[in-house]
Amino acid sequence: MKSKPIIEVKNLCKTYEFVEKQPGIKYSFKNLFKAEKKKKEAVNDVSFSIEEGELIGFLGPNGAGKTTTLKMLSGILTPTSGKVQVMGYEPIKRQKEYKMQFAFVMGQKMQLWWDLPPMESFLLNKKIYEVSDEDFKKNLDEMVELLDVKGIINKQVRQLSLGERMKCELIAALLHNPKVLFLDEPTIGLDVVAQKKIRDFIKKYNKERKTTIILTSHYMEDIAQLCKRIVIIDLGKIVYDGQLDDLIAKYASNKKVTIYFEDGVTKKEVGKFGNISEFESLKVSFEVPRNDVKNMIGGILTSDLIIKDIEIDEEDIESIIRNIFTK
Repeated sequence: MKSKPIIEVKNLCKTYEFVEKQPGIKYSFKNLFKAEKKKKEAVNDVSFSIEEGELIGFLGPNGAGKTTTLKMLSGILTPTSGKVQVMGYEPIKRQKEYKMQFAFVMGQKMQLWWDLPPMESFLLNKKIYEVSDEDFKKNLDEMVELLDVKGIINKQVRQLSLGERMKCELIAALLHNPKVLFLDEPTIGLDVVAQKKIRDFIKKYNKERKTTIILTSHYMEDIAQLCKRIVIIDLGKIVYDGQLDDLIAKYASNKKVTIYFEDGVTKKEVGKFGNISEFESLKVSFEVPRNDVKNMIGGILTSDLIIKDIEIDEEDIESIIRNIFTK
């Protein structure tokens, strides 16, 4: 018998009312007596479900409704309509039992105390979430080792780099071992090395703890490395919900074929084999329809050009998703 999803969202909507004002004193006086209210649908009839232990990517351009959805799942915002259940709870009721079992990390907002060491925030969260001394020590030691932050947890937060702060933010959020974790842009602004360390930690944590994770990110490498399933939202509506591999197969009409040559070539010599996307005299990349790859490679191999190596890659995920939004 199939278990009930840990997160269920049905026909979720969030509408904001606002007053649109034209510039000038005339319109300021007009708005005092007769303000014209307008509505914006931040989330419009969104439905999805997530099984326990899943790590899904929640994608969309700025203003698509990602963070608004996560805030409704966490109980920060009240839905205009629709139903949300997380672990059997209605988030908007904000029951203590629910708040003790999830965590929300926002890459652009900090929960650590700026003028205190991270350790002080860890101890405060220990009290808030009623974590036993034994569990606190076990969880803290494990995450400090995994994230390699032993030397910084007693330094003032203001003295830490952005990457170091984000590592400590994750520790603070996970000390109570939540069943559900919402990660909103956890790697934003980090350098490549810090991004990889955060990704490796999230992947290992999800695998070992079976924590259900919803991840939003503008870095496609985060999604490619961590998520098998993705949900894409645009203008408040879900435009795709499925496996990442299926998305690539459905929307990536081309493959990237890169040919390395022993001797330098000209564009005229290689242009007849396909659409050139990158050109160097010893290295040429082509965008080739996936059904034509075999014929294209066969043609270039039987030519007079001396081939050193051939690489075949899928189209970049970021380009695929950008194309979906454009269409």
